[in-house]
Amino acid sequence: MAYRCLKNFHLLNIPKCRNIARYHDYIRAATPVQLAPYESHYRLPESLVLSIHGVIEGKYDNQASTSSGLTSSSHQEDFYGFATLSLPSEELRLSLKRAHNIDWDPSQVGEVLARQVLFVGIYDGHGGSAVAQYLRQELHGLFESVDKTLIPELFGWIREIGGYFKRFKGGAIAPWIDGTNEEEMTLEARATLTFFEVDKNLSADNAGQACGATASVALLQSLDAPATPFFSAERLALTVAHCGDTRVLLCSTRNGEVFPMTENHHADAHIESIRLRRMMGSSLITDSYGESRWMGALANTRCLGDLRYKKFGITPEPEVRSKLLDGKEWAFLVLVSDGISSILSDAEIVDLARGSNDPKTAAERILAFSEELGGDDNATAIVVPLAGWGKVSGPDGTKDLRAYRQKQAVGSERQRRM
Repeated sequence: MAYRCLKNFHLLNIPKCRNIARYHDYIRAATPVQLAPYESHYRLPESLVLSIHGVIEGKYDNQASTSSGLTSSSHQEDFYGFATLSLPSEELRLSLKRAHNIDWDPSQVGEVLARQVLFVGIYDGHGGSAVAQYLRQELHGLFESVDKTLIPELFGWIREIGGYFKRFKGGAIAPWIDGTNEEEMTLEARATLTFFEVDKNLSADNAGQACGATASVALLQSLDAPATPFFSAERLALTVAHCGDTRVLLCSTRNGEVFPMTENHHADAHIESIRLRRMMGSSLITDSYGESRWMGALANTRCLGDLRYKKFGITPEPEVRSKLLDGKEWAFLVLVSDGISSILSDAEIVDLARGSNDPKTAAERILAFSEELGGDDNATAIVVPLAGWGKVSGPDGTKDLRAYRQKQAVGSERQRRM
């Protein structure tokens, strides 16, 4: 399958990847021998996969400050992406070994199914939608096609940025900087390489200087043998690559407990403040609303794009976390943009979703409640069911709190502006 390059992407004059890609708009699973003696797997088409997911976007009339005062402008800066990637099975095996010290044998499911990874991404643009749109159309393809041979040239470009990156050692891609290491990359290295490659591509156009996007990417790999789809897998590996303040949350079947897979990369966050002050000194400014901003301008200290701020420490280097899952112990995965997470707590988000009949309804409930509380930003919710879907035990712990907040919002100034 040839790489599907952009045809109508006029916002950015960016070199597109010309690699041959193997990603698909369907998911493969092992076929019972008695049902299909001549085929080792069957395909679930994209239409079914997207109906299994719940994806809901909201669009608002935001108040934009201009030199002539306040004007109302409707724009969408949230985007998302789905794809089934085909990644090197040895890379997946090595990643599992290093992150979790388990020995996974890809030969048990065959090369085609062993390479299969579901990619789900959520992208929240700021300063314009160009970078977020680019991620929607290109990030999954880049994630699959990047190769360690790109790293020496890429690292040279990174060092040319100067400032913060004069002392950057390479992070997860450091072992391949000199071009002599023939070992396979890990998923962390692939994610790091991909996010930096995005910035390198964005540098070809001025639009990438003035706007950016935060991003969270979830990778789901079934470890079952025979291979099963992600939504029914008993053993599942989850890897999340994250920049900014989009959120990825796991909901446990045990009392609906929340397990966050991301932390917000804000200037006053502990890890980020240490990273930036060690390399750049202090440029943290608190605005009149009590919000901390780096250099008085940026709420997020990791993002893609915003190239004019890169030398001041705004990095695309993702924070990568992985977790082994017993599918039956987890009900679903939810990804949200900050239009939701800035209004709702992690617990409220999963409690809104947990009693729904299907993922689409779950996503609709999350979005509807954030709107009811007066959300004035673009908002997107993605709900991905796991094998424990519909089996959450225990009471809804935030029900009373949500009822109180709902009552308080009635007649408020924020709700009248909706």
